[in-house]
Amino acid sequence: MLIKRKTGGPGRTFHPAVAIGDTPRAIDRRAFLRNSGLVAGGLAAAGSIQLGSVRKAQAAGSSAIGPDVTIKKNICTHCSVGCTVTAEVVNGVWVGQEPSFSSPINRGTHCAKGAAIRELVSSDRRLKYPMKMVDGQWTRISWDQAIDEIGDKITGLRDKYGPDSVYWLGSAKFTNEAAYIFRKFGAFWGTNSVDHQARICHSTTVAGVANTWGYGAQTNSYNDIRNAKTMIILGGNPAEAHPVSLQHLLSGKEINRANMIVIDPRFTRTAAHATEYVRIRSGTDIPVVWGILWHIFQNGWEDKEFISQRVYAMDDVRKEVAKWNPEEVERVSGVPGEQLRRVAETFAKEKPATLIWCMGATQHTVGTANVRALCILCLATGNVGKPGTGANIFRGHTNVQGATDMGLDVTSLPLYYGLVEGAWKHWARVWDVEYDWLQSRFDEVPAKAGRKARTRKESMESPGITSTRWFDGVNLPEEQVDQRTGIKAMMVFGHGGNTVTRLPEAVKGLAKLDLLVVADPHPTTFAALDARRDNTYLLPICTSLEMDGSRTASNRSLQWGEQIVKPAFESKNDYEVVYRLAAKLGLADKMFKNIKVVNGVPEAEDILREINRGGWSTGYCGQSPERLKAHMRNQVKFDLVTLRAPKDDPEVGGDYYGLPWPCWGKPELKHPGTHILYNTNLHIKEGGGTFRARFGTERNGVTLLAEDSFAKGSELTDGYPEFTMAVFKKLGWDKDLTADEMASITKIGGANIDAVSWATDLSGGIQRVCLDRGVTPYGNGKARANAWNLPDPVPVHREPIYTPRPDLVAKYPTRPDERQLRMPNIGFSVQKAAVDRGIAKDFPIILTSGRLVEYEGGGEETRSNPWLAELQQDMFVEINTGDAADRGIKDGQFVWVSGPENNAKAKVKALVTDRVGKGVAFMPFHFSGWYQGDDMRKFYPHGTDPVVLGESSNNTTTYGFDPVTGMQETKCTLCQIRAV
Repeated sequence: MLIKRKTGGPGRTFHPAVAIGDTPRAIDRRAFLRNSGLVAGGLAAAGSIQLGSVRKAQAAGSSAIGPDVTIKKNICTHCSVGCTVTAEVVNGVWVGQEPSFSSPINRGTHCAKGAAIRELVSSDRRLKYPMKMVDGQWTRISWDQAIDEIGDKITGLRDKYGPDSVYWLGSAKFTNEAAYIFRKFGAFWGTNSVDHQARICHSTTVAGVANTWGYGAQTNSYNDIRNAKTMIILGGNPAEAHPVSLQHLLSGKEINRANMIVIDPRFTRTAAHATEYVRIRSGTDIPVVWGILWHIFQNGWEDKEFISQRVYAMDDVRKEVAKWNPEEVERVSGVPGEQLRRVAETFAKEKPATLIWCMGATQHTVGTANVRALCILCLATGNVGKPGTGANIFRGHTNVQGATDMGLDVTSLPLYYGLVEGAWKHWARVWDVEYDWLQSRFDEVPAKAGRKARTRKESMESPGITSTRWFDGVNLPEEQVDQRTGIKAMMVFGHGGNTVTRLPEAVKGLAKLDLLVVADPHPTTFAALDARRDNTYLLPICTSLEMDGSRTASNRSLQWGEQIVKPAFESKNDYEVVYRLAAKLGLADKMFKNIKVVNGVPEAEDILREINRGGWSTGYCGQSPERLKAHMRNQVKFDLVTLRAPKDDPEVGGDYYGLPWPCWGKPELKHPGTHILYNTNLHIKEGGGTFRARFGTERNGVTLLAEDSFAKGSELTDGYPEFTMAVFKKLGWDKDLTADEMASITKIGGANIDAVSWATDLSGGIQRVCLDRGVTPYGNGKARANAWNLPDPVPVHREPIYTPRPDLVAKYPTRPDERQLRMPNIGFSVQKAAVDRGIAKDFPIILTSGRLVEYEGGGEETRSNPWLAELQQDMFVEINTGDAADRGIKDGQFVWVSGPENNAKAKVKALVTDRVGKGVAFMPFHFSGWYQGDDMRKFYPHGTDPVVLGESSNNTTTYGFDPVTGMQETKCTLCQIRAV
């Protein structure tokens, strides 16, 4: 444990050669690494550049830090921590950068990826101009030709097959504004098949958390973890996946002498910092969590008052937990009962305590249930709604939180309004278009082969096809897909092609598409597989470093990034490309009627203002571009731990950094944002709140509203429902509304103004009055331990589809085959066949996957960065020393990793290590460019191939989908490993 006390001040330390001035002005990179002792492995192991080792960058040949240097601030485009990048620009050229010392989030640090980020803009491996594949050859075309041809082709497909025939895959790399107009475009096109990376990282988090206490997001912040006395990290590896976040965790560990408990099937770099490491069998999260709760309930360590006041149906959980005594938990998960008792007592007693998770918890067929179990553990111990507590959910990409908020989700319109009629009518009012016109854009679906017919209205309110199964939408017989036809075209903006499971099936789907369009700074795997000969287009999109706009970090803070330099080469930003497509299709006048367009490019500030006009349900209404820019100017004023600025500051007084949502009311109300969700110890005007009353007021005669619990300063001193005009009238609060607010509410409600709510009142009056009276607009409800609308209302353990323990399947089977999200989910049949065929004998090793510190996401941009590529040059599989010895495998040699479906195989190098237990293997998921042993480099357009290529881990991953979200199962399939 770290126990040394430090002031935390930004020291400056230098290499001895630098300190005595014995360093040349120019030195090549390899010589620098050699002379300084920073070999590639050392840099990779460090993960995060330490605070004292960063010096102001100085570009050779520039005047460096002089009067002609312009300073620009933007946000690192990699993980969701939200590090600020301070760029030094001379004559329009980005010449140097610093990891911003003033940012309360990264405070002078970058990880390896952030330190190398300038290369993304200047990289000669970028896609430089639009390209088209003609008879298997890439040819250069103009932007005008590209937009005209793509527009004509998708219009033809729409006319012949309907709008659902075109699939729209967006990006967690989008700014909030780009994500919003992309989802808006999908609505105007007439489809809900608009998705992005959150589907494969935290869609189960959103569903699980939202169905427990109201909103599907991180409750606290990275900075707030400094307050925790106990942290459980389950299925997350922030040391590699979110390196800069680790400074907050380790500072909390040092200052508080906090417990850090890491639960993971692999001994990760994060586990190396743990005070307790718990090794589990992958896929047994629920038995482990219920095993912890078994000890808590047995010993009376639960927070009885909290449960009584703020939790519904915890007794239903007690019944399920009672089945998981220490013996059964150890039999299923491998974790000894005595160790879990120690973990349980620590989490329940040494408070405040927080639960941190990432994709190790979410990427399962029981992903939503896993998340629910983790939330219930927080509720049972009262570890929600206070500093140092909560569900700290580390998201993956730069703006995966914001892109999800903006509706790049097949189940929702922007800001989680869902797809019901009221949601569509709300956004029709915001967009100033007719609801009936929007409805007319959707498909009528005829009955076919037992498939029910569907009206346009029903299509409009039906979730789309998930990104995890787009290729099933191409490959399956059309009568099995609940839409007019299957998918005929893919429009891919900023999404890697190697990120979904069952890659051999995806390759088949790519080959069948009538049209593929990839819009990205790099060609990505979609364009580099040997699957297509024609009707494929590449559109060069600039990075978000080359455009204005906001991003939302994992803690819900919004940050404004300003354009550092103009887009490189012939690339264009997302706003312009979406606008040009809309113009080609005749939609631009309607889509952008209230958004300023300058020289053919929609203005980011104006897009955010439209988001503010419609984002009442999630409190995206108070973060105007002016307020966000003021925060970036005044970063240094925000407290490191509370993230709050002094109340007397003239620009940002009293605000929480980034105005984390919900930020209630119109911007002029100056709500400070909500640093910690559901905190009843603060007035709502100070960022306080309650659990959301989104599930009704009563069930089976039991109240769903809080009892004897309310936010500080509330005029209502018990639970209460969501606020509508009907509730306002009963309370007499309608008299507090201004004439203008009443006029707006009357216009919205028509003959039924009673139904106008806090989320649909465009005047903001209902929220304003709620703030004045100290109540939360969404009500004051109980969190749900029993979520009756989910497939498993109380989480239950279900064995993975490809389990290494077929003996457990009879007792813990996966769910029956069902239809979900327009598709059949045949997980039960696949699991049964695997058991019947004895798959576990032929494929005896559990295969899991995860991140590396050097690369990010699908890896195309980071593997194209020579500074990062040098640090990790090979795709590999970690194999236990015992398994390697049994197979005659030596460290560093090539091996075949084969999977139980599609005759799948991947050729990678072996990393022999005891980081993984016997019978377990690990592969990183950032690689592509090889496919089942074949080098695909020749299929990239000339000069755009990444520096480092390798097999995708998803060449060998298998069937399995969460029933609520369609999340894929990447953490616990089976494989076999043999020497080449």
